[in-house]
Amino acid sequence: MKNREFAAFVAPSMLALVVFTIIPLVVAFGLSFESYDYWTLDARVFVGFRNYVDILTDSRFWDAFRFTLLIMAAVTPTEIFMGSVVALLLDQISKRVRGIFVALALTTYVSVPVVASYMFRGLFYTGGLGNWLFALLTGQNLFLDETSVKIILIIYQLWRDTPFVILVVFAGLQSLPDELLDQAAIDGANRLVQLRYVAIPHLAPLLVLVAMTILGALYNIFDPIFVITGMNPSYHADSIMAYNWRTATQFGQLGKANAMALLITIGSILLRFPFLYSTWRSQVEER
Repeated sequence: MKNREFAAFVAPSMLALVVFTIIPLVVAFGLSFESYDYWTLDARVFVGFRNYVDILTDSRFWDAFRFTLLIMAAVTPTEIFMGSVVALLLDQISKRVRGIFVALALTTYVSVPVVASYMFRGLFYTGGLGNWLFALLTGQNLFLDETSVKIILIIYQLWRDTPFVILVVFAGLQSLPDELLDQAAIDGANRLVQLRYVAIPHLAPLLVLVAMTILGALYNIFDPIFVITGMNPSYHADSIMAYNWRTATQFGQLGKANAMALLITIGSILLRFPFLYSTWRSQVEER
């Protein structure tokens, strides 16, 4: 491909990147060194690194950061394990039953996050199915407090995103060469041994990709927290994105919110850097 043709292909993407990503980041970077709110947009005051110092010494920011890490640590391995197990089971059943299950599973994943969050929240109100089951097991209605709300948020993420893992892992299993399994069977390997030494190594790069996708989504989690908690501060269930929203809209500290958004963006890049670096190294080694 000639240089002119290549430039013509990448120009629209590069233009969109500059307009919707680079320019907003540059503007946000400049605003992060100023102090202003909704009533002083035209009277911004340069404060240097004070916004960044305020963030790094803000206990509520670190509480939100720890809760974000908690969700990432609790949900990611659980989703991968549950999704992989279900995908392996799907690989053993008939295509008709498999199609019905996949269609039902997709209804949660393809639903709009805000709508899914409202539906899920309704389960735990008085008269909801979740509240009814809790009352049936414990003899009392579910009381929403900090612990129960955080558990509900984790359950919601598992309910909504596990189908994504199921479909991706199932697709990966379909690409597993039958020759490898046949050879392992000839050598006397049972199903568990085939899974351990054939299927899992084959799926390992795909599982890493799935893990990075889940971590990236959970790092930026906002919609279910906004809907399920109603941004009630007594639950102490803010993620870093939710606390960034609270800083900008409820506290009106727009300069601090811009600085926080930049720190969150840097954290997102650092989160993905190991995977991007390993991908780059593998591409270099293949050349």
